[in-house]
Amino acid sequence: MGAARLPRLLRLIQALQSGRLCNSVQLAEECGVSRRTIFRDISILQEAGIHVLYDEERQGYCMPLRLSLPASQLSLSEAISLLLFCSELSDSTTGIPFQQDARQAAMKILEGLPRSVRETVAEITESMSIRIDSRNQLIGSQSLYEVLLSALIRREQIRVRYHSLTEASPLSTLLSPYRLLFSRRSWYVIGRSSWHRTVRTFNVGRLEQLELAGTFYKIPPRFSLDRYLGNAWHLIRGTPTGQTVKVQFDKQVAMNVAEVRWHKTQSAEWLEDGSVVLSFKVDGLSEIVWWILGYGRYARVLEPVTLKAMIHEHAQQMLAT
Repeated sequence: MGAARLPRLLRLIQALQSGRLCNSVQLAEECGVSRRTIFRDISILQEAGIHVLYDEERQGYCMPLRLSLPASQLSLSEAISLLLFCSELSDSTTGIPFQQDARQAAMKILEGLPRSVRETVAEITESMSIRIDSRNQLIGSQSLYEVLLSALIRREQIRVRYHSLTEASPLSTLLSPYRLLFSRRSWYVIGRSSWHRTVRTFNVGRLEQLELAGTFYKIPPRFSLDRYLGNAWHLIRGTPTGQTVKVQFDKQVAMNVAEVRWHKTQSAEWLEDGSVVLSFKVDGLSEIVWWILGYGRYARVLEPVTLKAMIHEHAQQMLAT
């Protein structure tokens, strides 16, 4: 399912469960799409076993106020996979913040399995675990996340105050959220900011005084997360020049580095001495500087010259402290 379709389907379900009868024109306006798309989305819901009612006399759609997804016959491997991902990645201390619903869903799945299968699944999942990188605990940000999710589903703008690392004081802006993204260590919201007059990325942990504005927006049909981030090393795109970066790693760390897919443009060249040269096409160099410095003397920048100079300057500053 496309990234843009899920929020739209959730918004459609919300409209259908509002208690009022909605025709296709009203639903199209509510979701910001064409009537043809609405008919297709309704078909998707019906094929998934979700009961959408149509009133012939009043020519409108609605849905029962209480919605339960249909039960599924899961194989052992499917049940294990769902339980593992839902339980481990929603753990309050080691998982992705604000995913408690996933843990509750996992428990409901487990309860619905036959006892023999349930015992087998429980035994296997105890032997498996998933741990993500160190991440922002986002203490006190649960309510902000929920408002952001609601705004994204409803396509409603939000007023926020944000502690930017590049500004001396908190900034206030009207934000139209396009995407919610969990990447590496934290949740981010990406959307158009009235203060910046362009699409920007905001760390949820640095948001405060967030409230729904009561005004609505449409996500540009050509917007995509991949296009927005381009070839950024992580989230800071910088100037979209697509510079070629080559870094040589000594044999002590070569295998450890090369076996990880750090960037979508990555390629590797193994040398006779056991070292490896990794090459990337990167928009902006600041984030890759921090990554290279983490390997200390085992990493050497081959190109570009600009990146060599940046690494040298950081090293000099570290020695001077």
